[in-house]
Amino acid sequence: MTPQRPRYAPMPEKPSLDGLEVVWSGRWEAEGTYRFDRTRTRPEIYSIDTPPPTVSGSLHVGHVFSYTHTDTIARFQRMRGREVFYPMGWDDNGLPTERRVQNHFGVRCDPSVPYDPAFRPPAKPDAKRQIPVSRGNFIELCERLTIEDEKVFEELWRRLGLSVDWSLTYATVDGLARAASQRAFLRNLARGEAYLSHAPTLWDVTFRTAVAQAELEDRPWPGAFHRVAFTRGDGERVWIETTRPELLPACVALVAHPDDERYRPLFGTTVTTPLFGVEVPVLAHRLAEPDKGSGIAMICTFGDVTDVVWWRELDLPTRAVLGRDGRLLPEAPPGVPARPYGELAGKTVHGARERIVELLRAGGDLDGEPRKVTRPVKFYEKGDRPLEIVTTRQWYIRNGGRDRALREALLTRGAELSWHPPHMKVRYDNWVEGLSGDWLISRQRFFGVPIPLWYPLDEAGEPDLSSPIAPDESTLPMDPASDVPPGYTEDRRGRPGGFTGDPDVMDTWATSSLTPQIAGGWGRDEDLFSRVFPMDLRPQAHEIIRTWLFSTVVRAHLEEGTLPWRDVAISGWILDPDRKKMSKSAGNVVTPLGLLEQYGSDAVRYWAACGRPGTDTTFDTGQIKIGRRLAIKILNASRFVLGLGEDGGETGEVTEPIDLSMLTRLAEVVEEATGAFEDYDYARALERTERFFWEFCDDYLELVKVRAYGEGPAAGSAHAALRRALDVMLRLFAPFLPFVTEEVWSWWREGSVHRAPWPTAYGLAEREEKKDLLPTVAEVLGHVRKAKSDARLSMRAEVARLTVTGGQAGLVRQAQDDLCAAGAVEEFVLRESEGDLLVEVALV
Repeated sequence: MTPQRPRYAPMPEKPSLDGLEVVWSGRWEAEGTYRFDRTRTRPEIYSIDTPPPTVSGSLHVGHVFSYTHTDTIARFQRMRGREVFYPMGWDDNGLPTERRVQNHFGVRCDPSVPYDPAFRPPAKPDAKRQIPVSRGNFIELCERLTIEDEKVFEELWRRLGLSVDWSLTYATVDGLARAASQRAFLRNLARGEAYLSHAPTLWDVTFRTAVAQAELEDRPWPGAFHRVAFTRGDGERVWIETTRPELLPACVALVAHPDDERYRPLFGTTVTTPLFGVEVPVLAHRLAEPDKGSGIAMICTFGDVTDVVWWRELDLPTRAVLGRDGRLLPEAPPGVPARPYGELAGKTVHGARERIVELLRAGGDLDGEPRKVTRPVKFYEKGDRPLEIVTTRQWYIRNGGRDRALREALLTRGAELSWHPPHMKVRYDNWVEGLSGDWLISRQRFFGVPIPLWYPLDEAGEPDLSSPIAPDESTLPMDPASDVPPGYTEDRRGRPGGFTGDPDVMDTWATSSLTPQIAGGWGRDEDLFSRVFPMDLRPQAHEIIRTWLFSTVVRAHLEEGTLPWRDVAISGWILDPDRKKMSKSAGNVVTPLGLLEQYGSDAVRYWAACGRPGTDTTFDTGQIKIGRRLAIKILNASRFVLGLGEDGGETGEVTEPIDLSMLTRLAEVVEEATGAFEDYDYARALERTERFFWEFCDDYLELVKVRAYGEGPAAGSAHAALRRALDVMLRLFAPFLPFVTEEVWSWWREGSVHRAPWPTAYGLAEREEKKDLLPTVAEVLGHVRKAKSDARLSMRAEVARLTVTGGQAGLVRQAQDDLCAAGAVEEFVLRESEGDLLVEVALV
């Protein structure tokens, strides 16, 4: 038990929850309550790879939900004596920030526009009529807006009570993060793990950028099957059904399943495409679906990801027709006649489809009317239009998608991790097993971490992509668009015999995958890095196991040859009343500030902590109200306990059986809550603690109240037991309800409850008493209360006779005086016998 110290603050006459957040968040910061002590050794430290929230608007209750879970773990570990490394990062990198800046300032980035040092955004921005600005001006606006957003985010996190060390804050595009990202990339390149490739790339035509496999999602999309005729050499027709007739000029083959008897005679022969008359082979491949459409399909470069597989495995030529803007290229691909391709050039996919259907119908190559269908189509998770596949130059990092040995090594890493809850490991395994290619990390965007390379230009001014020029690590971070490679001067940029910078930036996960390294000081503070890495915990949501978790494992495996952390705690989603995930894009989010102001931070934290690890939870203000009632009860019960006895009962001896029974039960709660926290089950720790607290208030306090107001050894026993229990319960509740527990702690203790040691069961009671004593006596008292309630009498009404019979009657005798005082019992009759406990109440 914590020894007695002078009081830290006077106990108010009417304690209240109002204003506690402002008082205590300010005092915690001023006193450095959560400041990380970097002099501690690695075994003494508990380090957390905190998720950096995306700075693109506002936080919602889903963020409050998951970050509260992490904070309860941090607070528990701190009270267990570990020095907690708990930084906060801001993910201001990538497309969400760009979109917010475009809409907020009414601008769009145009790299061809020169930098204007005097640029000011329009006073009345128009998101629909965005003005073009230089890349430099656009980045400045991104940095300006994210700084404003980060201040708002930090203010909300402080109000929520996150026990973060705010001196350790970082951003994913600040200088330290850019240097770490570029250093990791250069080392990947030097080891052959990063490589450049011209290949079919999933492409978002709206944002004009490549998209990685991990950023895809399937959405239902309306389309239509068109029955189109190809012609054999003997004049016979072969009918295929396609939803992409506009890609006919990109057709390189027809394909059917090798076991399909209908098309076996055609394998090895050729057919000609309608309209264009291009000769293409008929081939066999196991991915063809006999029961889909006519059972034979055209392979185009490229209509979908299956086309890419066929193209690669069947060693087919490329006839690209789609440009990065989503329109058909102005020139026909090699081997395709300019007429009728010229009628399609420059059209959107939709426009080209309409025109080619007209031409097919006019030529008699379209059978009947298109058959409408809804099918799953690949989308960029942040996009609004279906993805296309465009052949582009991109940077990749090897992740096991094309290397079985690396894939097996990464599966082994997943098995080495401790997963909480354990079943989440399946999602990791399924993702790794299903990889179809390496990790595409380059993006054709503007605000992000630049690819840190230049390329020499030959005498014709063409870049030599096979001979990239890398900077020295000591010069990082760098921007190839403004920095000059060694041995060159700025006037040689873009000129024959000179150089050019890589125009791309890294995708956001290429930086976020290094959060343990960035926060831990990798490459800049090796002493700190050795004390916190590998980290202890990665907390995150389940939907980004395939992205953030996996990519972080990849980077640590390649760079350090280890896992980035030992434990991973997965949180679920917050669902709206219709059981749909809350998200900004769905427009069903609830912002947390109003909830924090209305109910108090402890109440909102209570609701969050009730959510089971890895389990989706429905948003419920009813649960928040329960949390507020709990916090108020802690204030009032604490005031009652601390108001008893002249000396506070700190040194009294606990002698009465029912007092010892209560402490014995509390010791059991301590063990259960500790075990739950060690298993990362904060919800179970809260549930067990709360259940005991209400038993303490509703039963124990009522039973000992009269004795506690008295004098002598029996009263002293009550005082000591009450204080001892309050001391322990405040520490058990502290990770969940940090403000109310700190407030009560300050009434009688110095220092912070959040730096107090976590309670232990050992020595809580001088001797063990039967733990069944308290609930048995409370059950009898419950019968007394019910009898009075049924008779519509006051709880203070007298009981003429109370008769207790049964096998547990002997227990009741040990607390007879407290029971009679609490129930206003005049005559007490106890009959020990076999059987269940029976209670008879005779009212006056």
